[in-house]
Amino acid sequence: MAKITRRKLFGLVGGTAGLAACAAPDARDGAKPELYSGSVSFNHGVASGDPLSDRVILWTRVTPAADESGPIPVTWTIYAEDGERVIDARSVQTSAATDFCVKIDAEGLEPGTVYLYEFAVNTPSGPITSPRGRTKTTSASGGAPVVLAAVSCSNWHFGYFNGYAVLAERNDLDAIVHLGDYFYEYGIDGYGAETAQKLGRLHDPITETVTLADYRMRHAQYKTDPDLQAAHAAAPWICTWDDHESTNNSYRTGAQNHNPEEGEGDWSDRKQVAVQAYLEWMPVRDPQRGEFRESIYRTFQFGDVATVFALESRLTGRSDEISWFTEIGGLEPAQVPMAAMRTMARVTDPTRTLLGDVQEEWLAEGLKDSASNGVAWQVLANQVVMARVRPPNFRQTLSDEQIAAQDVGYIQQLIEFSQLGMPWNLDAWDGFPAARDRLYSDAKDAGARLVTLTGDTHTAWANTLVDKDGERRGVEFGCTSITSPGFGAYVRDIPDVGSLFVEANPEVDHYDPFGSGVTVVTLTPDTVSAEYHKVSTVETREYQVADAGVFESRRDGDGLTALTRKI
Repeated sequence: MAKITRRKLFGLVGGTAGLAACAAPDARDGAKPELYSGSVSFNHGVASGDPLSDRVILWTRVTPAADESGPIPVTWTIYAEDGERVIDARSVQTSAATDFCVKIDAEGLEPGTVYLYEFAVNTPSGPITSPRGRTKTTSASGGAPVVLAAVSCSNWHFGYFNGYAVLAERNDLDAIVHLGDYFYEYGIDGYGAETAQKLGRLHDPITETVTLADYRMRHAQYKTDPDLQAAHAAAPWICTWDDHESTNNSYRTGAQNHNPEEGEGDWSDRKQVAVQAYLEWMPVRDPQRGEFRESIYRTFQFGDVATVFALESRLTGRSDEISWFTEIGGLEPAQVPMAAMRTMARVTDPTRTLLGDVQEEWLAEGLKDSASNGVAWQVLANQVVMARVRPPNFRQTLSDEQIAAQDVGYIQQLIEFSQLGMPWNLDAWDGFPAARDRLYSDAKDAGARLVTLTGDTHTAWANTLVDKDGERRGVEFGCTSITSPGFGAYVRDIPDVGSLFVEANPEVDHYDPFGSGVTVVTLTPDTVSAEYHKVSTVETREYQVADAGVFESRRDGDGLTALTRKI
C-alpha cells in the first residue's frame, strides 16, 4: 500500500492575482474585458469535458456575492501546457438563466495536445480568477496509448471522495469517464442517512431533489468537494448519467422513486428540470438543435486506437421497469416459481429496449464506421452490467451457519431466490436480453471488438462477453463506487462471495464486492487492460490505496482473447 498525499492541482482556490492574460485585450476582437461592478467568487472549481481532436468543453460557475440575476461578464483563457503562452482569450456572459454556469466549446485546438485554462471576472478591485485546470484534446490519428479512468456512484452521504483524489494525483489520463450516479437525489432521511449523520455530511437541500432549484442546489453542493474539484481540474471528463441524476430506477415514462401522489408532480416535468440542471452544471456538449435534450449519447475518437460511445440508457428509450421485489415480494414460497416464469416471459419480450430504436441504430452505424476505419477497440461508456449474471445457489454453496448469519433482508431474499437459477438484476442488461442480443448482433456484423465500461453496482467486475451463439463479442470492466456501498457491505461472514459468483457464471472472470475505488483502462492497438485500485476507507480523508488486480485482453485476428489476470 502507498500513502496518498494531496496536491493542489494548479491551485484549488481562486484569487485576485495572476491573470494578466485574461485582463489583456480579447484575442478575438481586441476589446477589453467588461468591468463588473459587483463581487464574485469561483466556489465550484473548473472542469473540462467532451474532448475532440480540435475542441473541448470548458466549464465553471460564478457565484455572485449579492442576490442578482446578472448578466456577469466572464473571460476565459486557454494556455499552452507551459502555462505561459496564451492560445485564446475571449469574453462571454452568464446569468441566473443558467444558474451562473459558464460552458464554452473551445474550438481551433491542436489534436492530442495538453492545454491549461482558467476563467476570470474583471472587477473594480482587479480580476477575480478561477482555479486553473488541465485538459487535453484527442488524437486525430495514430496508435498512441489511450488511458481512461472509469468511475461511478459518488454519494455524498456515504463518505469522502477519496477515489477522485487518487485520480487528481495522476498526469497520464486522457479522460475520466463518469458512468453515472454523479450525485444522488435523496434527502437527508434517505439512502445513506445513518452514515451521513455520523460523518456530518448531509445532503443539501435536505429534501429529495424534485424541482429545478433542488437539482441545481445538489449539483452545487457536490462541486464544493475539494477532491471532486481536483479531479475535474486534472483531465477532461466524458460523462453520462444513470438514474440518480434524475431519480432511482428511472426509465422513459417513469421511475421507481417518482411519486406524484406525494406531491412530486408530473414525471416529464421532473425529468426535464433534472436534464436542464445537468446540462448547466456538467462539462458536456449540449445536444444539437432539434434533438431531445436528454439525447446525450455521443461519440469520441481517440486516434486509431479507440472509439468511445457514451450511451444514454435511462430517459430516451428504456422500457418500463420490471422488478423482482414487485413481482414476487410477499408471495408464498410455493407461488414464487410460477410468478418468476411469468416475469421472465415479460423480460424476454423482444420489444423491450434499453437504448430505444433511434439510439440502437446510431450505435450500430457507429460500430460499423469505427471498425471499418480500422479502429482497434469500440468502447461503450455504459451504465449497467452487460454480462449474463446469475447469483450462485446460496442454499448449496453456503453453510447453515453462514445462512443464519445473514441479517439483512435483501440478502435473505437473495438466498431463497438464488435457487431458481434466474438473473437477479433486472435493472441491468439482464432485464433487456433481446436488446443485448441486438447489440451483439450489430457488433458482430460490424466486426467490432467491444470494451464495455460499466458502473452502477458499486462493485468490481471483469467479464468476457459472449453472445447467444457462444461467440466472444468483447470484454467488460465494471468499476467500484466512489463511495456507495456494494454487495459486500451487506453480507456477513462470506469472504469468498466474489469467487462464488465467478464459479456460477461463465462470463464472469472476476467479481470483487468489497470496497470503493477507481478503475484505469489502458488501450493500445493490440491490448486493453484494466487496473483496479481500492481506497482503504471513505469515512475519513486519510486513506491508503492498494492495487486490486489487472486484467487484459488482446486482439486476436478479427476478434479478441478472453480476459487473463496479469496481477
